[in-house]
Amino acid sequence: MRSLALFILTTFIVLLVSGCGGGEADTASTESWLEQGAAAIRPYKVELKAALTEGMAEGPEAALEVCRVKAPHIADVVGSETLTVGRTSHKLRNPANAPRAWMKPLLEEAEAKDKAEPRAVDLGGGRVGYVEPIYVGAPCLTCHGEVVGPALEGKIAELYPEDKARGFAEGDFRGLFWAEFTPEPAKE
Repeated sequence: MRSLALFILTTFIVLLVSGCGGGEADTASTESWLEQGAAAIRPYKVELKAALTEGMAEGPEAALEVCRVKAPHIADVVGSETLTVGRTSHKLRNPANAPRAWMKPLLEEAEAKDKAEPRAVDLGGGRVGYVEPIYVGAPCLTCHGEVVGPALEGKIAELYPEDKARGFAEGDFRGLFWAEFTPEPAKE
């Protein structure tokens, strides 16, 4: 995982240094950023889906624990010193998933569209951000739909008293997976 993150970061830095990072990027560099951003979050998405599927097999309360405990751990394992990954939403359950400043306009833009697309953005200072939309699937409705079972309702209220991640229907925009690439620290 670390070598993939290093490869992706190195490619982003080469693109930025070669003049593709400032202001408007050309189509080829944007395509490269999109490809590499998707590659950076793919392991996070795969591991998270597997953990959620396993949790749902044990019941919705177990899946809730996956989101609360395992998801941040998976993000840490996939990430590195130069790569951070995660997820965010316009309707948060966990305040720890609040969008970073650079994500807020992308989140608003994605929410406003019928079908959002992945985006890569130059964050300045050698940093690059990538976001990819998350849409609600049928299994998600157990915890995020209009109606939630009483036992799960109690657990959500206990763990997330300010929960706003409800009322979704299948196919609704749920939020964003994201990756942030930062330059490798200077060696002293």
